[in-house]
Amino acid sequence: MPDALQFPIIDLSFPDRFSIANLIRQGCVDHGFFYLVNHGVDEELISKVFEQSSNFFSLPIEEKMKLVRKNHRGYTALYAEKLDTTLTTEGDSKESFYIGPLADDLNQWPLEEDLPSWRSTMETYHQKLLSAVTKLLSLIALSLKLEEDFFEKVGALIEPLAFIRLLHYPGDLNSSSEEIFGASAHSDYGMVTLLVTDGVPGLQGEIQAATSLGGCTKHEWVSLNDGRLFK
Repeated sequence: MPDALQFPIIDLSFPDRFSIANLIRQGCVDHGFFYLVNHGVDEELISKVFEQSSNFFSLPIEEKMKLVRKNHRGYTALYAEKLDTTLTTEGDSKESFYIGPLADDLNQWPLEEDLPSWRSTMETYHQKLLSAVTKLLSLIALSLKLEEDFFEKVGALIEPLAFIRLLHYPGDLNSSSEEIFGASAHSDYGMVTLLVTDGVPGLQGEIQAATSLGGCTKHEWVSLNDGRLFK
């Protein structure tokens, strides 16, 4: 595996916002990645989200398919997506579940009797994430030499299309010699992606050459932004 790089650590609670903004700029220009800490989402909630996510993906496929993705919300089955369309492989070896903005009533939810507290956990998590991203965007604005409320002023925070994507990578289930990817090479849409890890290594980023982002501890957050915002 390629050597792991050391990325800037962005502490949302640090009082010197201009120093943190400069670190964000460094991370996005030099690498496209940085770690995010003291983001305001407590460990107990994150652990509960991982637990509830596991509970859903452990359901029989027939139950999960009742919530198959519509309007970019709901369940996507194993191999149903292929992020790198140039590959000849069957598809990416992952399942996912999309949760979008809470106000538009387009989200799909497991029945409460099947997965108690699942919906309330994810709704709370969505709200907490949105709060963390709002704080982060003010720092990104400062890193661009803009006023820290720039994105708010231009309306970027009015009904933002903020999505949670729960992911399950079951590993290589294909007995053939064909190379299988959990999530093949891609560039994320939107302004910023917050990736919460579970401590299992495997994430890679393309920074001149493929580079391991290994070494993440359990529930460490990595912010992904390929740097185009800073060009």
